[in-house]
Amino acid sequence: MGSGGGQWIVEKRSSFRSEPLEVNVSETGCLSIVVLGASGDLAKKKTFPALFNLYRQGFLQSNEVHIFGYARTKISDDDLRNRIRSICSYLEKGSAKSEEVSEFLQLIKYVSGSYDTEGGFRMLDKEISLHEEFRNSTEGSSRRLFYLALPPSVYPVVCRMIKLCCMNKSHLGGWTRIVVEKPFGKDLDSAEKLSNQIGELFEEPQLYRIDHYLGKELVQNLLVLRFANRFFLPLWNRDNIDNVQIVFREDFGTEGRGGYFDEYGIIRDIIQNHLLQVLCLVAMEKPVSLKPEHIRDEKVKVLQSVMPIKDEEVVLGQYNGYRDDPTVPDHSNTPTFATVVLRIHNERWEGVPFILKAGKALNSRKAEIRIQFKDVPGDIFRCKNQGRNEFVIRLQPSEAMYMKLTVKQPGLEMSTVQSELDLSYGQRYQQVTIPEAYERLILDTIRGDQQHFVRRDELRAAWEIFTPLLHRIDDGEFKPLPYQPGSRGPAEADELLERAGYVQTHGYIWIPPTL
Repeated sequence: MGSGGGQWIVEKRSSFRSEPLEVNVSETGCLSIVVLGASGDLAKKKTFPALFNLYRQGFLQSNEVHIFGYARTKISDDDLRNRIRSICSYLEKGSAKSEEVSEFLQLIKYVSGSYDTEGGFRMLDKEISLHEEFRNSTEGSSRRLFYLALPPSVYPVVCRMIKLCCMNKSHLGGWTRIVVEKPFGKDLDSAEKLSNQIGELFEEPQLYRIDHYLGKELVQNLLVLRFANRFFLPLWNRDNIDNVQIVFREDFGTEGRGGYFDEYGIIRDIIQNHLLQVLCLVAMEKPVSLKPEHIRDEKVKVLQSVMPIKDEEVVLGQYNGYRDDPTVPDHSNTPTFATVVLRIHNERWEGVPFILKAGKALNSRKAEIRIQFKDVPGDIFRCKNQGRNEFVIRLQPSEAMYMKLTVKQPGLEMSTVQSELDLSYGQRYQQVTIPEAYERLILDTIRGDQQHFVRRDELRAAWEIFTPLLHRIDDGEFKPLPYQPGSRGPAEADELLERAGYVQTHGYIWIPPTL
């Protein structure tokens, strides 16, 4: 990213657009990024490292950006910098240099104040204004980005303080944008209440509801895979696909977060947002264009086509030992595992089960999309028992996509075996560092690209699907089944998969290729 003449060109590395993004410097003032909740865990582990990586890759320039941390904790600028230094120094072991870390940390200033009174926010506005004056920004031309690394309960009061004390005048090309983290409520009513409270203060184009799964490399690849490859187009429908699984598995439990997790459970924490967003990209129709609103329109149509969830197509689980956490109630009904079958009532997907599965303390750690095709009619090789064709997209770890198919076993005999066509990113793109999801999404926020953020009507449609089930769980009407840590989860979940039509392949295991 460089400047010269009247314009600078930024290559949009993570976008679907092929053309560069042009920004006119004469119309764009300096950039102030404010991390609220700066002393917290999320800011330390995700937000600040993402900003550092954007800085060292040249997407944030020291002559135009300044970063402000805001929290209640009374610490100095250097105290905050030292907290961040440890994470940045860890990144330094990769391709970062120590001088880059030091230069980045000098861009950070800390302001202490409460979240519900004007005093701290007035001071914050003063510090931002001093930075803008120092950069000789024309009043109203500067850009202010507020990242709320905070609990949702304080979103309304913090947004009110920002609106009252820290807004930029936008009539000269500047802007004020707000990034909010999930969870966006606990059910439909609370989500609508939160949306109304924030919506009274800010317009929808100013709000960026972040779901970091939408920033993952393989998730961002879904639209390209589906709509830029001819051979997928005639296959991607109910005539050829038998079932779709979207899976999130962790091999550890709540790890000291039991009290927080118990308020939400695995459906609110993972399925209602991350996995449902992936489902939308797998199932949506081709948008008119790659404009954010066109893409989000198609995602909303998918959500509105989902049928009510049936009791017999839900299995809940809770791992043995979960309640041993002193922060978890002794009689907690919160599921740490769930398998839910969703059915989409439209021409493309009628009759195809979408199986969303997530759990903690399981036998492996992975997130993937598994698209299983129907059996070959008239199977002359009698190889049906070896398994079906599958297209698997491994989101994490070891990003890859591979297609399971039946081939001839090498040798003199006419026998068949399951194998794969494999694109493993670690092998194919050895010189490429895959960006973290938060890097992409923060950069998109700065650019004003809302393609990978959740729109208000999209949020509402998602909660409409799951709220009835969640209320029954909260009321104790739907009980989780016990399962052993390190297992696949409750055996009933595998039985549900079988009833939904999934055929497990026996004797075949995909092994990531070694370099």
